[in-house]
Amino acid sequence: MIKKLIIPIIIVVASLGSLKAQDSHFSQFYANPLYLNPAMAGSVVCPRIVLNYRNQWPSISGTYVTYNASYDQHVHKMHGGLGFLVTSDRAGEGTLNTNTASLMYSYKLDITKGFSIKAGLQATFFQRSLDWEKLTFPDQIDPKYGFVYNTNEKYPSGGLNVMKPDFAAGVLAYGENYFLGFSCHHLTEPNVGFNSVSYLQRRFTIHGGTVINLEGRNTRNSKLERTSISPNILYMWQQDFNQINYGFYLNKFPFVVGLWYRQNIETEQDALVNIGSDAMIVLLGFQQDMFKFGYSYDLTVSRLKASASGGAHEFSFTLQLECNPQKVRVRAINCPSF
Repeated sequence: MIKKLIIPIIIVVASLGSLKAQDSHFSQFYANPLYLNPAMAGSVVCPRIVLNYRNQWPSISGTYVTYNASYDQHVHKMHGGLGFLVTSDRAGEGTLNTNTASLMYSYKLDITKGFSIKAGLQATFFQRSLDWEKLTFPDQIDPKYGFVYNTNEKYPSGGLNVMKPDFAAGVLAYGENYFLGFSCHHLTEPNVGFNSVSYLQRRFTIHGGTVINLEGRNTRNSKLERTSISPNILYMWQQDFNQINYGFYLNKFPFVVGLWYRQNIETEQDALVNIGSDAMIVLLGFQQDMFKFGYSYDLTVSRLKASASGGAHEFSFTLQLECNPQKVRVRAINCPSF
């Protein structure tokens, strides 16, 4: 009984104390492009609808479940892309809930015939709520009988609901077969604490990769149907939390296979302390001209073993709508689908 309530207790401490909030994350980075970088808005030119679902550590009580949905497209008259993203995160079986709605715009600038830059801005409405009835506290525990006492924890003076504006920006440089991006979320570091100060620290992300065509230059297949391999790297940090992901995708139409390795980097006073293994990410995707479906599993390789945590399951679905190619003369970014 007590073991099952460990995660909710941790959530309470994190939400009520003077701690620093961090974001939920996804493993299918490019199947969630607007969450990764606002400069990705309109990156495939034609209208696109994306749905994502992630269930982290399902074997542990108080699991983390995150959903989001997005729409984006290139708007020729605006010289860039527009995007809309909504995200909902449930921590501790709904004890701590975070919802966001974001609107973004990315401006596209062609430097040369084969090289372009996109710069994006994002405005977000941020809302976080706490379900007080689901909370349990350490002072309720009797060593022999478990949770039998009433808590002395005070009801949050600021209420159980926090609403703030939030902002992000990003840039993306790309050519025919390569791309490099940078984004910064939570530019204003809003205070999202209930009972004390808890700043939502800036999240920085650097990501890049290349697509290598394995069929040669003379192939007549579309980019979607070409057999290719795409090595990628992504580095993210948020205050003292640092994470590096590196891996590759193999595209053999209509299937995509991906393999990533994630490590956490511990720092203390800006000095490297330790690099620890976190998870191996395995992905299988199926794609057609109008839709894409992906499933990935995070196999935990840290001290929190996969058998105890259940790893993480993630699903993505992309609906690619058609547009008139004669009216839209813009080169789409050649990057992975998942």
